[in-house]
Amino acid sequence: MSELSTDPLVIIGGGHAAAQLCAALHEAGQARGVHLVCEEAELPYQRPPLSKSFLKSAQETLAIHRPEAWYADAGITLHRADPALAIDRAARRVRLRSGAELPYGRLVLATGARPRHLPGLPAELANVAALRTAADALRLRDQLHAAASVTVLGGGFIGLEIAATARALGKPVTLLESMPRLLSRGLSAEMAEHVLATHRGNGLVLRLGVRVGGFEHDGTRLQALQVDGERLPVDLLVLGIGAAPETTLAAAAGLAVDNGIVVDSLMHTSDPAILAVGDCCNFPEAGTGRRLRLESVQNANDQARTAAATLLGREAPYRALPWFWSDQGGLRLQMAGLVPAEGSRHRRPGATPASFSILHYVGDKLVCVESANAPLDHMAARKLLEAGLSPAPAQACDPAVALKSLLPAN
Repeated sequence: MSELSTDPLVIIGGGHAAAQLCAALHEAGQARGVHLVCEEAELPYQRPPLSKSFLKSAQETLAIHRPEAWYADAGITLHRADPALAIDRAARRVRLRSGAELPYGRLVLATGARPRHLPGLPAELANVAALRTAADALRLRDQLHAAASVTVLGGGFIGLEIAATARALGKPVTLLESMPRLLSRGLSAEMAEHVLATHRGNGLVLRLGVRVGGFEHDGTRLQALQVDGERLPVDLLVLGIGAAPETTLAAAAGLAVDNGIVVDSLMHTSDPAILAVGDCCNFPEAGTGRRLRLESVQNANDQARTAAATLLGREAPYRALPWFWSDQGGLRLQMAGLVPAEGSRHRRPGATPASFSILHYVGDKLVCVESANAPLDHMAARKLLEAGLSPAPAQACDPAVALKSLLPAN
């Protein structure tokens, strides 16, 4: 990989994708001379715990990917708390907030996504929170412990994880969702019903299909929301209404942007010298060509590996199986593949009513498995889907048995 050895590589981002790209390049012996530009002051860290264990206890610390000495030993220069402000594509330079300018031969954007905010709601109200960064989590942790009650706006994964954490702390929690059901983008209606029943059984108040139409505040704190025309008092409001891809730098530099930074299957942007990976990018799905943007650790890590291969001259299109997980109190959801818009489904009961899997077929092809408190099903499903194997629907009673019967003997 002579190009990386002679031309500087700059990576913008401090999340999973950026950390994994550094690791992949180091494993290949090609990390020396890389510059990693981070908006936050912290070393790159694991983000999933922020909505769960980190919020529960003041004793929890950030789970960093690697210690600072690892980056130094690998020859990677860290630029912490010094975000990139502009990309000069003609000169191939990145300007940082400090005024420093970094030349690059290749540039990778791993800028992630930012929480969406409500139009008309002032951003700096003391009792309104969103969660993306470690600083957000530290602030929200203090707020949760001090709150008399918690209102969560948004019934997606992040909203439900925070709501479950608040309930575990003994707080009264009301969750508001504008859609008729929970998790409409990520789960089937059947699994979403199970999630709803589980949280209601744990004392969480969930209101679906509501309209939030107004805010009552004094410029410092939010006092109430108008929900379906009724006044709902608020002590602490947590926004979990989704995330928008962070495309500011890319758009200003003239790169193609459409619900994320547009990339091909090798992670190239519209500029061949610039790649993008992770939550910020819009990529073609293998096999269908339809364009997707996924917010998951799996996607970030696997796209970083694809980008590393591209940079190393070992080009291999991105074909990784999407998989996700979400821990919501005592409920662990795991998904392998994407829930299809149409098709048939088969439910496999588990050891308890709270443990089961739903297998989704399009024709005779298994395309997705959703699991609730069934980790062995999830692992078997991932192996089946990654191998392109499909148990017949009649075998859907147990994907692990189907896996054993379909995989060749060692």
